[in-house]
Amino acid sequence: MDFSLLYYGAQWLAGLIAFVTIWGWLPLDNWWVRGVEFPRIQIIFLGIAAWIVMLLFCSDWQFAQWVLFIVLSIALAFQLRMVLPYTKLWKKEVLSAKDMPEGQAHQLKIMVSNVLTPNNHTQKLVELVKDKRPDILVTLETDKKWEKALHQIEADYPYTVKVPLDNLYGMHLYSKLELIEPEVKYLMIDDIPSIHTQMRLQGGQVIWLYCLHPMPPSPTEADKSTTRDAELLMVGKHIKENKQTAILAGDLNDVAWSKTTRRFQRISGLLDPRIGRHFINTFHVDYPFLRWALDHIFHSACFTLVDIQRMPSIGSDHFPVMTTLQYEPEEASIQESHAPTKQAADVKETEHKIEAGKKEGCKVSKEHAQAEDKSD
Repeated sequence: MDFSLLYYGAQWLAGLIAFVTIWGWLPLDNWWVRGVEFPRIQIIFLGIAAWIVMLLFCSDWQFAQWVLFIVLSIALAFQLRMVLPYTKLWKKEVLSAKDMPEGQAHQLKIMVSNVLTPNNHTQKLVELVKDKRPDILVTLETDKKWEKALHQIEADYPYTVKVPLDNLYGMHLYSKLELIEPEVKYLMIDDIPSIHTQMRLQGGQVIWLYCLHPMPPSPTEADKSTTRDAELLMVGKHIKENKQTAILAGDLNDVAWSKTTRRFQRISGLLDPRIGRHFINTFHVDYPFLRWALDHIFHSACFTLVDIQRMPSIGSDHFPVMTTLQYEPEEASIQESHAPTKQAADVKETEHKIEAGKKEGCKVSKEHAQAEDKSD
């Protein structure tokens, strides 16, 4: 049997994997550079297939083949280093919660759901919320239609923040716990909101909750990742400077292993409960091979993890995800030692990114306003 086509195909694929990996190292915010940070899992599977075929079917190793094989191996090692922390092969960043007697365990269930504005299966989310009974529900892309549908759950959620928008950036917050002085802020772009609020836990402790949904870098939305990166880093910096006990949740339109999200963790000191456990790939519902984690939760070291899991589809392009945390301040000192260490360049790069994000945000806001005027 002639395996030459398979072998040459593997060489072509190896070259593509190496090129994409090196391309992602370029210090640019353009979507066509930052976009290659998303499919690292898929790149690894394709790269391993190419690596195996080259190893098995190359009978005449010339200099060029050796170079290609070595470069592919380095690219695969880099890609694996990015994603392995989100598997059981890595040390857990967040401890598993202790078993406590009922009434003494102060737990907090948070569900995040990007509903997809045109999705008409509103009742699926309503039934899911009634079944899982989260303490906090954060919905993204919710407009007036969704707000009306979710009115059914408001008897159980006396505290709400509602920002219905029809631009794919609407946001709603439903809480069983007391919200203290909640604010809706537009950090980078005039029509893309975020929710900032204090929240009183069952035991009386007051913490901060941040709900974000920045604009993604893509050919149909933002040309660059600048405003997305700046919004996340601005909140992270604020949390650290004010020594806040905080939870950040939302669709960040970024993957956990991107350079921005990892810098956010180092700047903020918040932890990722997925590290040392498993992927929670929430997007895209319809394409199993093309899935990655866009919906996130990060939290301070005084919380441990009870459970984190992806919920059933509600008809959106995102799966909802629910995270159950337990307030255990006695574990904070141990978990703080698990947090990523801030690097020398982080502060300077964060300041630079925030300033660039503000400038880019002003530009995008003007473009959105002009587009809205034309549509009127």
